[in-house]
Order: sequence, then C-alpha cells, then structure tokens
Amino acid sequence: MFFTQFLTVAIVHLLAVMSPGPDFAMVTRNSLIHSRKSGIYTSLGLAGGIGVHVTYCLFGIGILISQSIIIFSVIKFIGAGYLIYIGYKSIRAKPKEEIGLIQNAPSASAAISPLKSVRIGFLTNVLNPKATLFMLALFTQVISTTTPKSWEIMYGVEMMLATFAWFSIVSVFFSNKAIKSWVSRFQHYIERATGVVLIALGIKVALVSQK
Repeated sequence: MFFTQFLTVAIVHLLAVMSPGPDFAMVTRNSLIHSRKSGIYTSLGLAGGIGVHVTYCLFGIGILISQSIIIFSVIKFIGAGYLIYIGYKSIRAKPKEEIGLIQNAPSASAAISPLKSVRIGFLTNVLNPKATLFMLALFTQVISTTTPKSWEIMYGVEMMLATFAWFSIVSVFFSNKAIKSWVSRFQHYIERATGVVLIALGIKVALVSQK
C-alpha cells in the first residue's frame, strides 16, 4: 500500500515541479545569465526549500501556517517582495557593451558564488506560499494518517532529489553552449524580459489566498 502511495506522491510532485513558476524562472535566469554551475547550485537551494516544507508538514506546523492569516501573509509578502526585487535587478541589466562582456569568455554577470546561487534557490522556494499549500495538500489528501513517519521521510527525500534532478536538467539545457552563444547577443533583453516575468510572478504570489 505504501509503495503505491509513494508512486502517487512522486508523480504528483514531479508534475507540480515541472509546471512553470518562480522556481523554473529563477533556474532558467541563473543558467542563462550566469552559468551552468549557478543553475545547478540554484537547483540545490530549491531542493533545500522542499526539505523545509516537508519538515514542517511532518510536525503539523504546515496546518498552522495555512490557517493563520498573519503567518501566511508574512511568508506570502516576503516571498513576493523577493521575486519583485530580483526581477527589478534583472530589468536594470545593462547591454554587454557597457559591462565589457566578451563572447565565450567569463563575464561580469557570471560572477556569482555557489552560496549565493543556493540562497537564491532556497529563498525562492521556501518563501513561495503556493509551495506551502501544495505540500500541505499532499500531506493531508494523498498521504494517509496511518503512513509511518519513516515512509513520510522517504517521500520527502524523494521529492528533494526529484526537484534537484529536474532543475539540474533545466540548468544543463539552458546553459548549453549553443544556446548561451545565441543568448549572449540578446542577453540584456532576455534578462530584462525575465525580470518582467519574475515581477509578474511576485505579484501573482502576493495575490495568493489561503483557500
């Protein structure tokens, strides 16, 4: 029974992870604008965020978050503000002539540390109220109250690994040399467009309700 439940959780979570959202936008941005390494480290941060969601759901804190208007709103507006902030910085991206970019060479925009990439991914995921509601729904609607904690922990580990694996694939794709070579000609336009998307997602997050 629990193995069937495990497969259900894995499939539902994977479909949710693959759907476009703040996580996808952030990994794509960091992979295109910075580097493959940045995208993969961002993916690691996203997986860490999943770990946080799983942990508080295991301890029943997820229900408290979803039912408390104050706590939910604080998380929601901090998350929305973070996305809008990153989006604003992206919109202010300068053309490569202004920052001395040289095609196929390290650039100023590529200078981002692994720790910063992990932090970006972690905050993007852990401050997303939609992720909070999704994980809570998963743990209350799909996972049975009779499910042993050991299995629930296994579900959580699988979701973290699946998140990291999927977004690592996204990172590898968008950091492909051919794609980045083409992107380098329009980099500041793409970064600005990504900024608009992130701001739109931030506004969407701000409008998320508890229901």
